[in-house]
Amino acid sequence: MENPASPTSTATALHAPDLPRQLARTRRFSLGVPGSFTVSPDGARVLFVRSVSGSDPCGLLWAYENGRERLLLDPRELGGDGEEGVPDAERIRRERAGTTTTGVTGYATDRHARVAVCAYGGALWAVRTGGGAPWRVPTAGPAVDPRPSPDGTLVAYVTGGAVRVAPVAGGQDLLLAAPEGPEITYGLPDHVSAESIGRSRGHWWSPDGDALLVTRTGHARVARWYLSDPADPSRPPRTIRYPAAGTANPEVSLHVLRLDGTRTPVRTPARADTGTHPSGAWTDPRFEYVTAAGWDAHGPFAEVQTRDQRTAVLLAVDPVTGDTRPLLRRHDPAWVELTPGTPTRTASGEVVTTGVRDDVRVLRVGAVASPPGLEVRAVLGTEGERVLFTASEDSAETHAWVYEPDGGFRRVSARPGVHTASAGGDTVVLDSRTPEGRSVTVLRDGRPAGSIGVLAETPVVTARPRELELGARRLRGHLHLPSWHAPGSGRLPVLLSPYAGYGLQLAVRASGWPGTVAQWFAEQGFAVLVADGRGTPGRGRAWETAIRGDRLTAPLQDQVDALHAAAAVHPELDLTRVGVRGWSYGGYLAIGAVLHRPDVFHAAVAGAAPTDRRLYDTHWEERFLGHPDVSPEDYERSSHVPSAHLLSRPLLLVHGLADDNVVPAHTLRFSAALLAAGRPHSVLPLPGASHRVTREDVASSLPVAEVAFLKQALARR
Repeated sequence: MENPASPTSTATALHAPDLPRQLARTRRFSLGVPGSFTVSPDGARVLFVRSVSGSDPCGLLWAYENGRERLLLDPRELGGDGEEGVPDAERIRRERAGTTTTGVTGYATDRHARVAVCAYGGALWAVRTGGGAPWRVPTAGPAVDPRPSPDGTLVAYVTGGAVRVAPVAGGQDLLLAAPEGPEITYGLPDHVSAESIGRSRGHWWSPDGDALLVTRTGHARVARWYLSDPADPSRPPRTIRYPAAGTANPEVSLHVLRLDGTRTPVRTPARADTGTHPSGAWTDPRFEYVTAAGWDAHGPFAEVQTRDQRTAVLLAVDPVTGDTRPLLRRHDPAWVELTPGTPTRTASGEVVTTGVRDDVRVLRVGAVASPPGLEVRAVLGTEGERVLFTASEDSAETHAWVYEPDGGFRRVSARPGVHTASAGGDTVVLDSRTPEGRSVTVLRDGRPAGSIGVLAETPVVTARPRELELGARRLRGHLHLPSWHAPGSGRLPVLLSPYAGYGLQLAVRASGWPGTVAQWFAEQGFAVLVADGRGTPGRGRAWETAIRGDRLTAPLQDQVDALHAAAAVHPELDLTRVGVRGWSYGGYLAIGAVLHRPDVFHAAVAGAAPTDRRLYDTHWEERFLGHPDVSPEDYERSSHVPSAHLLSRPLLLVHGLADDNVVPAHTLRFSAALLAAGRPHSVLPLPGASHRVTREDVASSLPVAEVAFLKQALARR
């Protein structure tokens, strides 16, 4: 029996039509959510950024103290809208960081969190967190990534590729390093470091405030790419430096810049020791990546990684001579995993990093390792000898943990969910996503002492996931059925809505916008299945590296297995009508589904899909596939353009034409290959949209367009 409200019916009305507009208006329910927490070392004060409502995109800087919230800086009172005068380097920083808000989009503090600084409209602003009005700090040009000295008297910033220092109270501005040419930048991360490595900074103060450790990036040998706006032919194309797989990386070096005007280049090793470096089909032991850096009480440090990513070395830096010595070497036959927040050091100098033991990523603090079975996700910080980190005992949950030499390992968060935290003194700020929603709890001495308001809007659709373990590999999955669907009332067409790629899980025991969107699609008459397969985090090292050499076959097979296993226990799933949708890697997987398994999948919507793996960046793509000149078959196998002739199912391709992450060439080249092969398909270009579609009218209309396409495509069967 066919359900009268299913996509094959003649009814066209949407269920919960307000959800797409709400999703767009609230930037996926991120507005009004506090974030970027800083806890003062004495634990008395918590700083954070939050807008005033769930639909206001302007971030404000706040303090939480003595159980009350207090506004520190409202950028709307500073004049202007904050977007005029924003330099390109700041817009790029926001894009790499995934920032979709305006106003205060980032800030930094001194050692004691008494002074906070931020850039707004290119101007540098400072405020004392104990009270008082913010003031503008004079600068030599539009400021990017300002950071106060540890004592709060100076602020370093980048403008025009130069690193400068200004007195916070105003006064003579000091130039520390100027670019020697148009292709040189000091103090900011390059594209690969920010997008794929996770290093978002390019300068670090010494504890005494008399010098900085600074990156120098030379882009001359990196290929130029040009992004234009076809909707505005009067606008010149934007030039970007993009190191695609197999091409030249930027040259990144480190320098110690002192306030007295002297500087010392850091002499990092050129190559890994060939005697210990793991070999492979492609071996490149050159240290091309600076994956982490910092300056603590024991001196400057940096981690470098080889081009083939199989060796990483943590180096201690002598700030006087620039000499380095190794503190820790890590090797891996696949790739050395870069855990967020590592490497770092405790007050006594113990190195904090991660390693693999019994197929599980463990935390290492000196000679101490975390307990068996605890999969470490990130290191959140150190204070004294205490280490705050996140880890999973169950891959569907992530909890905040703390390690202390006297107390060992202790879990901080209690409720099921996905948690992270910030700490200072005896205060821990616990940021939690649970099945019930989002909350921020302030703990003192381990006990709840207050909360910080979450002002996000409540979705007009309530997610109703059914948690599943599917198939022989016990794949984690969520099944969303329409709220109006009664058991036995009819079979439902199926819509798979995965990401299923490296670094991200969706089938977790926590609320979030992906689950809300999945439920909204279910309300349109689909049984929506979300499953995490091989390559996703949290299931051990072998699970994560199963995509080495082939980015498609194992993840796609896992989606097929999840679908069949779900249908075996939920007979209302109609396997003769199966669609798949996704964005980025999820879009790539959707295309792969209809190309290679048309016996299972009958229609697909693919957004911002990387269809040609040679067009993605060096660090990300070579991690999985090696060098394209050495392993061309791996790139061929993992790309869709060579398989365009296989398409036999309806396919809608969607791409933002301003996307500088997965550039529009991916979709355009694939579409051209489909046309050349005589394969009909649809293309929906989004002028002005980047990898994250934020324009409200476009973002709200896109899910509606997807539903219309899928209903029509599956109705043909």
